[in-house]
Amino acid sequence: MAQYRPPVRDMQFVIHEVHRATERLARIPAHAEVGRELVDQVLEEGGKFCAEVLFPLNLSGDREGCRYVGDGEVHTPAGFKEAWRAFKEGGWPTLTCTPEYGGQGLPHTVGMAFQEMMNSANQAWAMYPGLTHGAYDCLKAHGTPQQQALYLPRLVSGEWTGTMCLTEPHCGTDLGMLRSRAEPNGDGSFSITGTKIFISSGEHDLAANIVHLVLARLPDAPAGTKGISLFVVPKFVPDADGALGPRNGIRCGRIEEKMGIHGNATCEMNLVGARGWLVGEPNKGLSAMFVMMNAARIGVGMQSLGLMEVAYQNSVVYARERIQSRSLTGPKAPERPADPIIVHPDVRRMLLTQRAYTEGARCFAYWLALQADVAEADPDADERRAAHDLLSLLTPVVKAFVTDNGFLTTNLALQVYGGHGYVREWGMEQYVRDARINMIYEGTNTIQSLDLLGRKVLGDNGAKLRAFGELIRTFVEEEGVRDEMAEFVNPLADLGEKVTKLTMELGMKAMGNADEAGAAAVDYLRVIGHLVMSYFWARMAQVALARVQADGEAVDPFYVAKLATARFYFAKLQPETAALIRSARTGAAPLMALDAALF
Repeated sequence: MAQYRPPVRDMQFVIHEVHRATERLARIPAHAEVGRELVDQVLEEGGKFCAEVLFPLNLSGDREGCRYVGDGEVHTPAGFKEAWRAFKEGGWPTLTCTPEYGGQGLPHTVGMAFQEMMNSANQAWAMYPGLTHGAYDCLKAHGTPQQQALYLPRLVSGEWTGTMCLTEPHCGTDLGMLRSRAEPNGDGSFSITGTKIFISSGEHDLAANIVHLVLARLPDAPAGTKGISLFVVPKFVPDADGALGPRNGIRCGRIEEKMGIHGNATCEMNLVGARGWLVGEPNKGLSAMFVMMNAARIGVGMQSLGLMEVAYQNSVVYARERIQSRSLTGPKAPERPADPIIVHPDVRRMLLTQRAYTEGARCFAYWLALQADVAEADPDADERRAAHDLLSLLTPVVKAFVTDNGFLTTNLALQVYGGHGYVREWGMEQYVRDARINMIYEGTNTIQSLDLLGRKVLGDNGAKLRAFGELIRTFVEEEGVRDEMAEFVNPLADLGEKVTKLTMELGMKAMGNADEAGAAAVDYLRVIGHLVMSYFWARMAQVALARVQADGEAVDPFYVAKLATARFYFAKLQPETAALIRSARTGAAPLMALDAALF
């Protein structure tokens, strides 16, 4: 049976020692009083909620799944409603929302840590508040004052939940083919008809109302993505005071029978004359929805980070307890009939790979959350702009690189268990199944790769990438003079130079043939992912090394383990970039030479 302990110590290390987040947040008036003590209190109490309330429902929720009970109604697994009630009563939905609408106004940096713990404990359950927060973000940015007054306080409190309805049976990535129609009713509302599929949290019994954000076309809309508008379509139409009125014309037709995340209701939603209200400007709905989509992409990265952590924890426990064979260098537990499998080199490879990708992703993600705090509320416009650019550049990386690693590492966790990992009772196979969707939804990882190379890097001639490169250059200049940091700084600096050359080469090729960018994009994103991870592992190593040197024999073993993991990352994982760069340079020819008829 799986277990979970919130990694509060490592979270504190990243937030306080590596990023010194509260010091940076002190320069933002809205967060000036968010000190270390408050952050630690949220981590501790949030961890208890996730471990004690959500985690016990993970395996049972997966086995029971959501049930379609007819007439558009869906029941969530046993215990989910009670967990939602506890979630609301604890004030957890309000954590990072603005006080204007009933939120606590805490920084995204804190919210990211709580989000990670929810996903470790129960990814399927965590999707309900995750999508609700995305709807909150979208309406906060683009809703009318009336819409904000009506919907935001109820989304913040958890009284109502939210979804986003984009995908249709014939279009997922290519939303330009969207067919749902919105006809004006003459009273400011619209009558919306169409079918949406794969709608996470589309119908359930957790909350009194569900606020759907729906993409549809107005009668005179131009073709393609430039003709898409966004509408708010509630399950029950409320009056101006929030009292629920009649059931709207949006209903669940069925729930998907999926590979994983069984505890979340993934629905086909049928709209037949559903009343909706325009959000933002006509025909500009896709750009408005991107507020929610970008938040969701970071959230999906957090889903995989959560799964990586809990899968790693369990595989370590198993490797310490499971005895099989003797160490190649002689018995390590002579009093037992065999040694624990943690003595075997390849088991250690699997464990350290999990640990390196998990802790590296945590450091990256929390830094990205800090950029979101700066971009949203820093008093300095230049600081806000710089943070926004970094957030824009690296959102596809946190989505794709972290979720690719999430599937890799949950597979490794299962492999550590061997045959026991493949059967349900130990819980590892669920983490593999749940992790697989994260590479697909909210824009497949290939789409993220194309977005990174084509739009975020080549689209501005590398300006955003150079800004991130400047952070690396500064760090290399400061730490490169220290011999003891060479093993971390030198491979970081070397990879930075190779990325610069590769980016210029791919940009030149793409100018002559756009397929060159498409052929190299997936390899390129993974190289950038390693550049990011190298930077953050070097920073973590710098902090840990300083403590080891200062404290000597009295040093906390935590820092010794951090240094060992950093050395493993640079020795065994970062060298993957050499093959990736070579593959990216082969170009489009090996992919496009074969005629489609010959496949």
